[in-house]
Amino acid sequence: MPALTIKNIPTGLYNELKHAAEQRHRSINSEVIVCFKETLFPKKHSAKDRLAGIQALRSQIEPNSTSIFLL
Repeated sequence: MPALTIKNIPTGLYNELKHAAEQRHRSINSEVIVCFKETLFPKKHSAKDRLAGIQALRSQIEPNSTSIFLL
């Protein structure tokens, strides 16, 4: 399997990567691979899936909570 060495990673970026890996119970190496995959090969959602997601979010909002934005 090929190996990749990344040099001169900014400290802040490394710390964020390390934190993300810890939160997901992954090694830093595994987290980098997941980040590469998600960036290079993003999941494509159908319009039907997007609509279902929007409807699920809207169902969590109180019916009258948006009325203040209409004033």
